[in-house]
Amino acid sequence: MDTKVNISQLEQHLAKAAWILKGPVDAADFKVYIFPLLFFKRISDVYDEEYKIAFEESKGDESYAQLDEFHRFIIPEGCHFRDVRATTTNVGQALQYAFREIEKANQKYLYGIFGDAQWTNKEKLSDRLLIDLIEHFSNIELCDSCVESDVLGQAYEYLIKQFADLTNKKAGEFYTPRSVVHLMGKIIDPKEGESIYDPACGTGGMLLECTQHLQKEDKDYRTLKIYGQEKNLTTSSIARMNMFLHGIEDFQIVRGDTLRNPAFYEGDELATFDCVIANPPFSLKKWGDDLWIKDPYGRNFAGVPPTGNGDLAWVQHMVKSMAYPNGRIAVVLPHGALFRKGREGQIRKKLLEMDILETVIGLGSNIFYGATLAACILVFRANKPDEKQKKVLFIDAADQVRIGRAQNYLETEHIDRIFKWYTDFENVENYVRVATLKDIEKNDFNLNIPLYVEKKVEDNLPSVEEATRGLKEALAETWEAEEKLKKLLKEFSLL
Repeated sequence: MDTKVNISQLEQHLAKAAWILKGPVDAADFKVYIFPLLFFKRISDVYDEEYKIAFEESKGDESYAQLDEFHRFIIPEGCHFRDVRATTTNVGQALQYAFREIEKANQKYLYGIFGDAQWTNKEKLSDRLLIDLIEHFSNIELCDSCVESDVLGQAYEYLIKQFADLTNKKAGEFYTPRSVVHLMGKIIDPKEGESIYDPACGTGGMLLECTQHLQKEDKDYRTLKIYGQEKNLTTSSIARMNMFLHGIEDFQIVRGDTLRNPAFYEGDELATFDCVIANPPFSLKKWGDDLWIKDPYGRNFAGVPPTGNGDLAWVQHMVKSMAYPNGRIAVVLPHGALFRKGREGQIRKKLLEMDILETVIGLGSNIFYGATLAACILVFRANKPDEKQKKVLFIDAADQVRIGRAQNYLETEHIDRIFKWYTDFENVENYVRVATLKDIEKNDFNLNIPLYVEKKVEDNLPSVEEATRGLKEALAETWEAEEKLKKLLKEFSLL
């Protein structure tokens, strides 16, 4: 192509790809097919570009141009995008074969990355549909010189957002609104060379936010060490593709159940990280409490949460995964985690006694997909500065949203205001309160934000004396009216 593909062109192209699938494929499953094809086209085009450069350098030596060291990923013979494009029957089988062979040839980086979609299911994916879809992708070049990785990454994020819009109820499982992620990135403030960990990484948005945070500060994001774990196969595959398409290669994203089988270790202990950030599944049921009674990693240090609610299991896992002395955590939770009693109350008490909880931020309602109720962000620090010790900052940001018809939105002005409240760490009437641990202990370690941030509304209500006088006058008028009514009824009965 003569010019680079811009973000608008790429977004339109991806949106049209989804339209091709519409009908035979449910909107909730679009991502299962679109993402692998996009990634397949990208690595095929990059391979061709690398081949061309090596071929020209060697003055036409094909064997030289095919050497593995000149290629980011190996594309086995017969497994290139153009090979599948040339197929007209059993197209799904050809795709599936190409994906598996590419994964095998690049086991260190790409094993399992294309997911487990049933490409050979002709009831959903007829040869005609797949030919149309592949032909559509063949109309755009995705090599490095044609589309920059940040543009490709932005388009990928756009596609994730579009699928979240189409499948609102299920979207929260893999997509956190970008505005919330941006706020959490500002709060956790990753530095060059640090390690970043998301134990419920979804499609990798929070991990990517940390790299983008450094990019905005003109720092070297490539020095970050990125780790993530995700239970869902398709979602974990999307997260890995997301990293590659954003130009990030130094990462480890593992598929697995974090609460039952954490993936990262240092000897016999859990690995620890400088920044731990997550939006785990809200109020997860049957999360593995039976195993936590004797958890080999000591994640039950504050207690075992109830079977029907894993919120504080995630918190304890993240605390155990936080490095000392400079580790910090930002985690999204439902408000119930702040005040539910029983075992969860005991866990909160222990966490507060450890004096690692720094901030509780209450967000507005209906910001998250599939969750109309409000959520909160908890911020922990392994080593709170002296002026914050034995204190917790409470921020009521419930009204910091733009009201939408189907969903509410956290805008830049709201993020900036909340972040300023966070960094100032001082009382703001109606919005912010710095509470001491003694204050919290008086409330039986309940973290419900209205207990600390009182709403004082200016009004023009009358004084008590005026209100009493008015009430007496109204009552007298009522009695007078009642007497008149009785008199009228009596006169009526005498007629």
